Amino acid sequence: MGLSARAIGYLFLMATIAVYSGIGVISRTADVNEYYVAGRRVPGFFNGMATAGDWLSAASFIGMAGTLYFSGYQGLAFIMGWTGGYVLVALLLAPYLRKFGQFTIPDFLGARYGGNAARLVGVVATIVASFTYVVAQIYGVGLIMSRFVGIEFEIGVFVGLAGILVCSFLGGMRAVTWTQVAQYIILIVAYLVPVVMMSQKVTGIPVPQLTYGKVLERLGAVEQKLIDAPREIEVRAHYRAQADRLEAKIRDLPASLDAERASLALRLETLRTSNASVRDFHQAQRALRDLPKRPAEARAKWEAERHVLLDKAAPPSPHAEAFGGDAAQGDLARRNFLALMVCLMVGTAALPHILMRYYTTPSVREARESVLWSLVFIFLLYVTAPAYAVFAKWIIYNDVVGSSLGHLPSWIASWSKVGMVRIEDINGDGILQLAELTLNSDVIVLATPEIAGLPYVVSGLVAAGGLAAALSTADGLLLTIANALSHDIYYKMISPDASAQRRLVMTKGLLLVVAMVAAWVASLKPDGILFMVGFAFSIAAAAFFPALVLGIFWKRANMWGAITGMIGGLAITILYAIVTHPFFGGSMAASWFGIQPIASGIFGLPLGFALIVVVSLLTPAPPLRVQELVEDVRYPYLEREDAWKP
Repeated sequence: MGLSARAIGYLFLMATIAVYSGIGVISRTADVNEYYVAGRRVPGFFNGMATAGDWLSAASFIGMAGTLYFSGYQGLAFIMGWTGGYVLVALLLAPYLRKFGQFTIPDFLGARYGGNAARLVGVVATIVASFTYVVAQIYGVGLIMSRFVGIEFEIGVFVGLAGILVCSFLGGMRAVTWTQVAQYIILIVAYLVPVVMMSQKVTGIPVPQLTYGKVLERLGAVEQKLIDAPREIEVRAHYRAQADRLEAKIRDLPASLDAERASLALRLETLRTSNASVRDFHQAQRALRDLPKRPAEARAKWEAERHVLLDKAAPPSPHAEAFGGDAAQGDLARRNFLALMVCLMVGTAALPHILMRYYTTPSVREARESVLWSLVFIFLLYVTAPAYAVFAKWIIYNDVVGSSLGHLPSWIASWSKVGMVRIEDINGDGILQLAELTLNSDVIVLATPEIAGLPYVVSGLVAAGGLAAALSTADGLLLTIANALSHDIYYKMISPDASAQRRLVMTKGLLLVVAMVAAWVASLKPDGILFMVGFAFSIAAAAFFPALVLGIFWKRANMWGAITGMIGGLAITILYAIVTHPFFGGSMAASWFGIQPIASGIFGLPLGFALIVVVSLLTPAPPLRVQELVEDVRYPYLEREDAWKP
């Protein structure tokens, strides 16, 4: 139709936001039961689809294929962990929580362990896990808006936020459920169309899930040529030399920082008194301004830069190789693979915004069936993600790497403008080597239509799908945080006599506040989407899983055990991430067994179980009334549902 790229971006993104907003307006409600749990009338099939929409976040849609692109075999930990977690949900949690009824996960903790102390700890853990997760989603919204609509990233964050709020603000869980059904349909179509077209282009068969294996085999030969190419070896040596120079500067701190500051100040003064260009002067001024002020800051910054350089200096790892490198490296990779997979699996089974979805079904049986449908719908995306990574890598290795810098594809310039792609001709030969190309993992899916030379309208479709994934998860997360604050803190602990109208007003007010704070944090461009999401799973795994599982299957677990276990598991998980992740100023030198901070829940999980068991055995058993609740919840099909009411 002759539309411009920007017009296509506006059309796809704004039209889909209008659809979601329309559903929100149609589904508006002032009924507490409808607002919190959609009236418990959502059929298993549609609840499964809504759960899949809630689940398939910006990390899955945008980040998954990129992680597989860079990590290869190691990235399968995400697919195995996130998918396997739903087995735990079906077997250990969903039917029992649905039998319990009520509205939130802190509701269950408060009733099962007695009093408001366990409820309060549950609320804090819910907010920490969900807020970390929702920031990543809003970050994804800003990324999509800035690239496909052309507005500033910070503005795009708040524009996308408006679409999120219309759904959750007006209709609560009722509106969010049916919006997520629409969002799932849009995101799965948007995810499958480009990779099907790419499969047809590369293999001649439009079934990427079945054809990418042959391309992967051919990719191995291309990777080996790149590993052995003389120019690649030369470029990697340049990066190694830069890393060594940074190591020397780190070793010579604080003298090296003073010398760097003096050198930059002298250069700035020289440029000021000469006829240097304004651009050079501003670059020198910016370099001096951005120089770390204290030796500790310089150490953290230079250490992070050194690790990036060392990654570039290392030869590319074969995509299909499991736990490559020497014996020590292979053992370290295996440990991190298993730790991450466990954290993601257990975290999946403990995320509050996912578990809340099983309160919305009409019956216990429908709750369990909806888990099955969730797996079916999620499988469609996860079985396709490896194909995305392989096809994208095949095209980049063959059509981009080795090209003249003056004849690179247009998508590289487009994505460079938003900081997602960077080119550096470190050896000055005018040819792009693999190590000189820096791609953000989030760009693989969003740029795939351009990488594959597909019509730009497919890019608009992918943008709409990515936006749907981010908005659907953000809806559920914001509602979870607002419900925890209004229902569990305000209604259950502060004002038990509050009217239904007042409770809804409180929920909506808190929803606005939380959304604005999350958007502000996202606008600061924190760490990558996948780390933030993975860390949220570690938090949920350590804080909730032991208390929920033991609360259902062990009558002897009591309030003091649960409180100690949740606080201990949450504290050690956050502490480990702080001391090991560069974003918090930490270093992997402080790690235990070389475990990456994204899998920090692997330490909090066993500690949580151990503390609950030990402290419960050392303190009095829970009251008979609580033990009867456990007995009732444990047999969801044998008694009238919701027979027990707190």
